[in-house]
Amino acid sequence: MNIPPQGPAQAAPTPRNPANRKPEGPPQQRPGPPPMQHQQQQQAPSYPTGQPHFPPRQQGAYGPPHNRAFRDGPDMQPPNSYPLRDLQPSPYAQNAQQPHSQSPGHGMSPGFNPAIRTNPFNNHYYGGGFNGADSEDESLNPPNRRDTTFSSSSQNSLFHGNDSDVDHRGRSREPGMPPKGKGRAGPSESDSETVSDENSPRFPTNISGSDIDLFGPFRGPDDGRYTGFSPSADALLSLLESHKSSAPEHQYRYDSTNSKTAANTNAKTNVFSDPTRPLLNPYPSWTIERHVPLTHEEIEGIMIDLTRKFGFQKDNMRNQLDAYMTMLDSRSSRMTPVQALTTLHADYIGGEHANYRKWYFAAQLDLDDHMGYHSAPGRNKKVNRNSMAPQPGAVNIETHDSLAAAEQHWKMRMSRMSHFDRARQIALYMLIWGEASQIRFLPECLCFIYKCAEDYYMSPDCQKLVNPVPEGEYLRNVISPLYRFIRDQSYEVQGGKYVKRERDHKSIIGYDDINQAFWSPEGISRICLRDNNRLVDVHIGKRWIALNHVDWTTAFRKTYIEKRTWLHLAVNFTRIWIIHVVMYWYFTAYNAPFLYTNEDIDEAGVQWTIVALGGAIATIIMLLGLFCEFMFIPLTWSNSAMLIRRLVILLIVLAINTAPAIYICLFNRTGNVSRIVGMSHFGVSLITTAVFAIMPSNQLFGSSSKTSRKNLASQTFTASFPKLKGSDRMLSLCLWALIFGCKLVPLRALYSERIPNCQDKYLGETLCSIMPVLTVIVMFIVDLVLFFLDTYLWYVIWNTIFSVFQSFKLGVSVWTPWRHIFSRLPKRIYAKLLATADMDIKYKPKVLCSQIWNAVVISMYREHLLSIEHVQRLLYQQVPSETGHKRTLKAPTFFIAQEDSSVKAEFYPHHSEAERRITFFAQSLSTPIPDPLPVDQMPTFTVLVPHYSEKTLLSLREILKEEDQNTRVTLLEYLKQLHPVEWDNFVRDTKILAEESNIYAGSTIGLGLSGVDMSKENLKEVNNDDLPFYSVGFKSAAPEFTIRTRIWASLRAQTLYRTVSGFMNYSKAIKLLYRIENPEVVQQFGGNGDRLERELERISRQKFKFVVSMQRYTKFSKEEAENAEFLLRAYPNLQIAYLDERPPEAEGQESVVYSVLIDGECELMPDGKRRPRYRVRLPGNPILGDGKSDNQNHAIIFTRGEYIQLIDANQDNYLEEALKIRNVLGEFEQYYTPNVSPYSPKVDPKDVPEPVAIVGAREYIFSENIGVLGDVAAGKEQTFGTLTQRMMAKIGGKLHYGHPDFLNFIYMTTRGGVSKAQKGLHLNEDIYAGMTAFKRGGRIKHSEYYQCGKGRDLGFGSILNFTTKLGTGMGEQMLSREYYYMGTQLPLDRFLTFFYAHPGFHINNIFIMLSVQLFMFSMLFIGAMASSVQICSDVAEGGCVNLVPVYDWIKRCVLSIFFVFFIAFLPLFLQEFMERGFTRSLIRLGKHFMSLSPFFEVFVTQIYANSILTNLSFGGARYIATGRGFATARTPFVLLYSRFAGPSLYLGMRTLIMLIFASLTMWVPHLIYFWVTVLALVISPFVFNPHQFAFTDFLLDYREFLRWLSRGNSRTHVSSWISYCRTLRTRITGYKRKRLGHPSEKLGGDIPKANLGVIFVSEIVLPLVQVVLCVVCYMFVRSFPEANEQGQAVYTSGLLRVGIFAVGPIVVNAAVLAVLFAMSVILGPLMNMCCVKFGSIMAAAAHAVAVLTLLIFFEAMWALEAWNAGHAVLGIIAAIAVQRFIFKILIILFLTREFKHDETNRAWWTGKWHGRGLGTHAILQPLREFMCKIIEMSMFACDFMMGHIILFMLFPFCLIPWIDRWHSTMLFWLRPSKQIRPPIFSAKLRMERRLTAWSYGALFLVLMAVFVGLVVGPVVFKSHLPNLNKYISV
Repeated sequence: MNIPPQGPAQAAPTPRNPANRKPEGPPQQRPGPPPMQHQQQQQAPSYPTGQPHFPPRQQGAYGPPHNRAFRDGPDMQPPNSYPLRDLQPSPYAQNAQQPHSQSPGHGMSPGFNPAIRTNPFNNHYYGGGFNGADSEDESLNPPNRRDTTFSSSSQNSLFHGNDSDVDHRGRSREPGMPPKGKGRAGPSESDSETVSDENSPRFPTNISGSDIDLFGPFRGPDDGRYTGFSPSADALLSLLESHKSSAPEHQYRYDSTNSKTAANTNAKTNVFSDPTRPLLNPYPSWTIERHVPLTHEEIEGIMIDLTRKFGFQKDNMRNQLDAYMTMLDSRSSRMTPVQALTTLHADYIGGEHANYRKWYFAAQLDLDDHMGYHSAPGRNKKVNRNSMAPQPGAVNIETHDSLAAAEQHWKMRMSRMSHFDRARQIALYMLIWGEASQIRFLPECLCFIYKCAEDYYMSPDCQKLVNPVPEGEYLRNVISPLYRFIRDQSYEVQGGKYVKRERDHKSIIGYDDINQAFWSPEGISRICLRDNNRLVDVHIGKRWIALNHVDWTTAFRKTYIEKRTWLHLAVNFTRIWIIHVVMYWYFTAYNAPFLYTNEDIDEAGVQWTIVALGGAIATIIMLLGLFCEFMFIPLTWSNSAMLIRRLVILLIVLAINTAPAIYICLFNRTGNVSRIVGMSHFGVSLITTAVFAIMPSNQLFGSSSKTSRKNLASQTFTASFPKLKGSDRMLSLCLWALIFGCKLVPLRALYSERIPNCQDKYLGETLCSIMPVLTVIVMFIVDLVLFFLDTYLWYVIWNTIFSVFQSFKLGVSVWTPWRHIFSRLPKRIYAKLLATADMDIKYKPKVLCSQIWNAVVISMYREHLLSIEHVQRLLYQQVPSETGHKRTLKAPTFFIAQEDSSVKAEFYPHHSEAERRITFFAQSLSTPIPDPLPVDQMPTFTVLVPHYSEKTLLSLREILKEEDQNTRVTLLEYLKQLHPVEWDNFVRDTKILAEESNIYAGSTIGLGLSGVDMSKENLKEVNNDDLPFYSVGFKSAAPEFTIRTRIWASLRAQTLYRTVSGFMNYSKAIKLLYRIENPEVVQQFGGNGDRLERELERISRQKFKFVVSMQRYTKFSKEEAENAEFLLRAYPNLQIAYLDERPPEAEGQESVVYSVLIDGECELMPDGKRRPRYRVRLPGNPILGDGKSDNQNHAIIFTRGEYIQLIDANQDNYLEEALKIRNVLGEFEQYYTPNVSPYSPKVDPKDVPEPVAIVGAREYIFSENIGVLGDVAAGKEQTFGTLTQRMMAKIGGKLHYGHPDFLNFIYMTTRGGVSKAQKGLHLNEDIYAGMTAFKRGGRIKHSEYYQCGKGRDLGFGSILNFTTKLGTGMGEQMLSREYYYMGTQLPLDRFLTFFYAHPGFHINNIFIMLSVQLFMFSMLFIGAMASSVQICSDVAEGGCVNLVPVYDWIKRCVLSIFFVFFIAFLPLFLQEFMERGFTRSLIRLGKHFMSLSPFFEVFVTQIYANSILTNLSFGGARYIATGRGFATARTPFVLLYSRFAGPSLYLGMRTLIMLIFASLTMWVPHLIYFWVTVLALVISPFVFNPHQFAFTDFLLDYREFLRWLSRGNSRTHVSSWISYCRTLRTRITGYKRKRLGHPSEKLGGDIPKANLGVIFVSEIVLPLVQVVLCVVCYMFVRSFPEANEQGQAVYTSGLLRVGIFAVGPIVVNAAVLAVLFAMSVILGPLMNMCCVKFGSIMAAAAHAVAVLTLLIFFEAMWALEAWNAGHAVLGIIAAIAVQRFIFKILIILFLTREFKHDETNRAWWTGKWHGRGLGTHAILQPLREFMCKIIEMSMFACDFMMGHIILFMLFPFCLIPWIDRWHSTMLFWLRPSKQIRPPIFSAKLRMERRLTAWSYGALFLVLMAVFVGLVVGPVVFKSHLPNLNKYISV
């Protein structure tokens, strides 16, 4: 057995000496370290430095015989077991003691009759010993507690001050937790205080304060985040000495191997490397001295036995054994071992909240266990009952059918279970889980597999086994078939490789569908063997063997159909639509009686009943949701019965709500009867609406009792929502009452208008009469959308207000001065970070907290955030006392100076990172936080980081060289500009290292060691020899200097090294806290620093693990592999999990894939790779989804401990935050376990609190202030991650968002893992884990006092890529079953919270953009009337239309949309206001507005909306690599245009034309806002492009734009317009699956063909509606007569004119294409031989004709409109809508699938069709290509015109002097003096650029002049141009 050593042996010094405290009970009942006298029996060996020694692993050996019963010889083996003589001896077994040897039952097979045991286990109570008698009561042995107490007066005297919140520990008491900290000493606020006080009896006098080394942690081998490449501790301490720092007399000695070069040596040199040392016990809390129920050896024996019986892999067993023991060790460190084992079993298997127990009853397995499956009532009884003997202990079936009785029986069975069986069951589950691969995503499937395995283990067949089952049998027979089924659902083999099937989710049986098959007896009964027999017909003891014969392809079916349609919103959010639509109906119908009543008659009853129709509307919405539900739920008998019952009842309710209206409106409109019936109808309507709005739809018309078996699975797994506390529920209800309380248009004049003298040529007066009505309808719809937006507006306002008040309450605001966050900081460090209630007080609190504070300050100094001068002002220092006999501890003046303006001193750079971190540290400790446990009692936890291709460490080339020709600055130069102070500190530190290393040969003056002040004034005098330091950070090319610069840059970029080095602060924090809380440990080592470091390392390894899952590790480039190896050498404790793919074992088979774990202590093999610590074979490639979730899943088996923190590879952490880790883990409320067995009858299930599944944490976006875009992205994360989550967690709406959340390991891994993994559907994988935990009863909390750093995207493109990922991911979420379950089952207030915090935000974005478009359409209608009729202000006037009230409505709408947009800035402003003050918040908001961030917000809103709309129509959600680099490079115009034309630019340009029409016809100043909004949709990508307005680059961009338009017609080109155009239409047509091997095939992605039914609404119905609206408006303006030359009134047809101008260009293009096609076919074969660009010439000719045709038709339209600009623009709008609709119809109906290559396009233009590999397609392909080219010609003309218009709009800005400098200031927030320099070119290249720019600039100006002439000329010379209307009546 080869288990990696985790720390020193048991002989190592214990953290505390029990002899120094009063014992609290018999020794055998006290947890904690063994007595000191026992420890002294073994002499602690000396520990030389180096790495730990690992004996070579022997192949084929399982490990040691760890069962005591097996160690005395073969005759001691249990019956029916195998001999274990061949197993390798355990290194732990040599010194193992054997107490309780009289118990023969341990390690025995469960098949052994318990009756023969001399002392059987019967312990549902916790006993005091391993196999001793149980106590009579139910009490457990509580964890040991010191009884050190202080009076309140003595507390106050410790720090000479009183702090009420600290006296009461400042912490919230959780249910079941003991009172906190009475007697906790508080810290001092005085300036100085002697370390020892002889007059104070509270402190022992045997330890002097002078023995404390305030810089002890600083002297160790740890040198911060530069891992051995920093100045030595001696050099820096000398620097502190020179600044009058008093060093203590007692220092520690460290060997040279732990110096700064240690990290760069071979991996074998480490502090654990002595090969002569015995292996240390890695589980010090699970030892015989602690009276463990089973020893480590016995547990290992159990796992060996299970491995042999079930065929698990040996490495899986070794891995899970370590995980098992780590879990037991973690729990037993704070409770008794018996309690640890029992609670662990309760969490995994039998407890109230164990997922296995819940599944056991939901699937009615208790009935199955009684007498086989067919004993269940109502089941088929054809099976032979004689073969289904009842199981031992089964109760009578009539009794057992009661769920309560079954649960009681379960608890009795669990309470009677032996420790051995409990340990065995846990081991079996972990072994099954550890090798399950993708099946870990199926928690109930795992439960079923475990149940089969457990039944098999208890069967005689298992006990009769003689030979062990071959290794890997479990993987081959159970997991691999399931894996293959899952894989084959989404992938198929093509060309010997697996490729994604073209299936959407509705056709894929996914993880959730498979898992839900195991929820119910019906689902399990569908599992059949290959011989068609059902698995349930097999005896329960033989089902495990039968799993190998299951036909899984017939076992599963869809349990929820994720059809791609918008109708999911009708089902999931029915109550949202009812609340808004019905409320809007009530309001509008009541205020518009003129629409349905006769004003001359009293028709009050009619008004009442019409308003009351809101109830019918609510019922209709419910019916719509119900009909849609038929589409998504498989119509099984039970589902159909339920839906039909609801349908019948809803139809009855609908009749009740419509019959009175029919009676009143048709038969009795007046009178009292009508009034009474109407009022009664209104009352019924209110009741109907209230019921449907409040009650979840799944709870209507039928209830499911929680005590019955019916619907138990659905209730358990989809609706077990955690309950809110009373105060939190009231807060939730109050919040939504206020929101809707604040929610609670002049249309009559317009509705009654009739248009005079209006007649269409063909339709007559019909159109004119309905025009006002259509206008009113459009305005009604706009108001309804604004009504929806109004709710979200009030939600943001009230949620922000509540969150602000919550921040006041918690004390995280700067506006809580009574908290005195700085002056009381030392007191709070002592009270809240140190486990002082459990430590022997040997020093005054100030001495203890000073070490914490000094460590924090020094860590910031090592990160170059502080200079040495700042450090001196911030450190605690020991100075001689006035008497001279003692030293006095002098506190820094910092604590007082922060709240005393009279103290003038700079403690850190202004507005720096150090200031932010220290301020948050101080603020966070003023909030209530849980008590910490002592370090040796804290739970073990793991940090897990998934990594794909993120940068690990920046290379010198990346730092010192420009990225490409568009980059104007090196990365290092840019970082120096962003962090000038930190660079200065780094240079000074480097010069110290240079002097110390004797590399820098210059004078020592100025290097820092001499104590010379290195102020800015002195820096000016630095000689030229220092310039390399300030330029690149080093003068010598030695690795220790170049690596420092790389690290410095990497720590300020978004790199994995930053993440790893940051979260390794947990290890440093644990060491620091252990050292401070256990001063006797420091004394015990007598100044031997190496031995002390080994003890600290032991405790750190025991409590903290770090795993990076490097998915691509084996495919790394040389540089990436070197960086990964650097990480391992720098941090030997770091573990890397990766996938290792090996060739197939035999020809024709699949490759073999392993999950592998290595760390920095693994042996380096000759090939340079490290020997794996564990290597677990997988059933196949685990990356079946979008990557991240699968990457996490394969590595999660290597995590350890009770909790796991999920971190992304672009995060950071800090020492001061890592010090709070014990407090954060306390949020899980598992520190203090009740002293009663969870299986005790005294435990009422109602009293068992719901477990905490997830604890969220704040994120600080360290990329803020890096320009406007980085700051906007950071602001969004801050508001959502902090301000919003503060309230969401309070009112039960918070979910899991990935990082940096802490997860309850057992809770999450037994419920499907930390994320979900179905490709596409679970794109936003993290949130599904949160929804799963929430649905299954797990609480989700949020911690305000802890935060991690987080990087965010910085460039326009990368931010919007991330936005697109979120938007498409939300589209997938709307299809998911999670939204269905939560939307139809949550209580109203929690449903509203869930909706508006998650999907509501995105739907709100859709409504915002919809409101803009609808408002523009309303402007078309109103503008059409305003431009055609006379406007008057009084409706009484004749011959005119009163539009004044309409203008007022327009102004209100503009203001409403304005507020909805700008309310987005409110949360950020208040968040900044609360945490940094009014001035900082105002400055930040001002910088945002001055940097045009509102433009960006509008554009982001459109990208969100487009992403969801596109996803729900076409699908295609995928992970988008956003890129996290600094956005300093200029992006070419073409890339921006092609990226954002589809999502925004086309819409923006169409809307801009509408706005031009509105401005021309009915200008009001309020439209200025819409001009800003619409322009933002068009020019935002270019405004936020660095150096967009650099004159030369702008003109070169124009050249590239023309090239882009013309490329790709003669030869393939990646960047070409034709490639872009084909990509746009392939989301509708899809690609042909056949591949011909052309290189151009790589240009096409795997875009699935959209389903016609899915895209019918988005691609046909909605464009058709737009056509109707636009054409109606144009027809209306053409319905007024014009006089011809004879003076006669002539009526024209607007419809005919629109048709001509929409279809005309298409016809012309088709004719030109036909001619050119004939020419290419005839001339092509000859011309291609001499003219390579023949195809390009032909294409250019066709494109030129298309552009000219478009311009000619535009001018012709204008001329026909008598040069009326407004009417001409309206005609263009109508023509565009018609043409767009025609193209969509052509693409959908006539275009077949696209080839992945571009051969057909080139064949069309060159005329060469043969040799293209088209095969039979060559016959009809020209016809298809002809249709494509017709569409492409018009699209080309559109893109040509639109691209030029955008360039024309941007060009004037290029003429502004110094525009590039001002633009850069706006984007980067850098002063002009610090801005990026222009690029440096050679003289030749500079001349070439100028010539190119001027030549293309001339062409650009010519075209611009032509364009301006075509637009401005008719306006200026209108009177001189002919009026064609007099001659053409079209």
